[in-house]
Amino acid sequence: MAHHLADPIPSRLLMWQRVREYAVPPSMIETATARRAVGDWAGACAAARIDVDLDLRAVRDRHGTELVTRLRADLRRLAPDLLRWHMPRIAPDGRLRPGLTLSLARYRGSGATTPHLVVRTPPARADGGQRMSLALWEGTGHHAPAHHPHPHPQPHPHPHPDRRFRLDLHRHLWDAGRSGELARRCGAGGTPSTAPPDLPAHLHDFPWAVECWAAEAELLLRAEARPRGAFTVRLGPRNHAVLELVGPDDSHAPTLRRLREVLPPQEVAALPVLPEASARVLPDLQLLRAGLVAAGRLHPLVAAALTASGPVAAAGPAPTAAGSEPTAAVPVPGPGPGDPHRVECRGEIHRIALRDGVLTAVDHDPAELRREDLLVALGGPALPCLRAIDAAHRDPAALPGVRERLGHGDVAGALAVVEGLLGPGAVLRDGPLRDELESAVARRIDHGLFRSGLAAVHPGTEAGTGTSAGAGATGGGHASGAEQGKTGHRPRLDRRTPPVIRRKRSSRARPRTGLTS
Repeated sequence: MAHHLADPIPSRLLMWQRVREYAVPPSMIETATARRAVGDWAGACAAARIDVDLDLRAVRDRHGTELVTRLRADLRRLAPDLLRWHMPRIAPDGRLRPGLTLSLARYRGSGATTPHLVVRTPPARADGGQRMSLALWEGTGHHAPAHHPHPHPQPHPHPHPDRRFRLDLHRHLWDAGRSGELARRCGAGGTPSTAPPDLPAHLHDFPWAVECWAAEAELLLRAEARPRGAFTVRLGPRNHAVLELVGPDDSHAPTLRRLREVLPPQEVAALPVLPEASARVLPDLQLLRAGLVAAGRLHPLVAAALTASGPVAAAGPAPTAAGSEPTAAVPVPGPGPGDPHRVECRGEIHRIALRDGVLTAVDHDPAELRREDLLVALGGPALPCLRAIDAAHRDPAALPGVRERLGHGDVAGALAVVEGLLGPGAVLRDGPLRDELESAVARRIDHGLFRSGLAAVHPGTEAGTGTSAGAGATGGGHASGAEQGKTGHRPRLDRRTPPVIRRKRSSRARPRTGLTS
């Protein structure tokens, strides 16, 4: 009889499992929480790798004391590590969605302006370190953030707040004082739905929070000064569901139904969009229900809110308090001084362990090791112990964990893993491990150039693939619309042409040279 295999875990959940393990390390949560507890909101943002592009004095001079008071109160309630935890991410690596401006709060400003407290992510070409920035967007139409402290800021590809990704209606995703609302807003106590009603079957592969749509749509329409009416839910790149919020009277709960008439595309685009945080099931809730993560390994504020709701309380151990160190610490792999590697060498079992901060073959005499190193330099075979040490330096078993940490900007965590493997006094040799560390440094430099306004973007470097000629380029097709508009013509070769474009253009064989040997 054939064995029936269990359903494979969706790649989406595996991505979120890696994100929850590496993207917001426990050290960041602990430091940001401690600084926020003493009122140091700027220090908490620095611990969460969020740059502050705000000048409160300039805001006061422009909008008055009342707005600054509200803004400062929101900054003190902001939990930047919780904000990073809930930020939108992209597959397959789970990195922050690039080139995004996301509204956290709206204020009533002077005149016709409506200032927004926004968080921004850099474009894909400058996402090294996975840093974000806080700014005040005034709806002025300028590309530079309002009150930017830098003299020559780099224009952001999408300076306007995104209608699809907005957290001003979901303060529980970044406000530490309202994080307890998470279970109620994400539908943790209800029955999970797999798809909205009356939708095609091919759209049923993603869990939708349908049971929350009516309440969330009421909040959305109320914020748009519409007590009832139509709105849209984005189901895919070219698929939107147009729904209508109706209710028998003000004393009854509103309900949803499909819009009866077919609207033209222009009117559909003008309708309010249900934010992604309302449309989809919370990833943490999916992970808990699938048994892919324990509650104690979630963010303390998230775990406290979800376990208090009841249905997911048995999914893992109880979370720690918000002010203490969480139990989500990822163990650092690699040998310790008391737990050496064991290698078969010359018919014997030899030990490899850390000695004086360096990974060393313990059972070989130092003079013998120097002779063997000289023999290897002359082309001779290396001892099995030396081959094991060389493999640990070039391509260790923990390289995937180091790569994940570097990809999410956790340089300190990656270096801790490397030091646990090789020792703090090790000198890295050429190989994949060194390449990953050097690439991370190059990406950080690209981000610094972008922040300072010194990054020159050539028109041919982001033609639809989101890649750049710099060392820190990343793929994924996330070039901004403004940059894609510049790629309709063939760029000329000049001194500003990146080397990769110059080599590509100059290496094309011409007919007369193609006949030569």
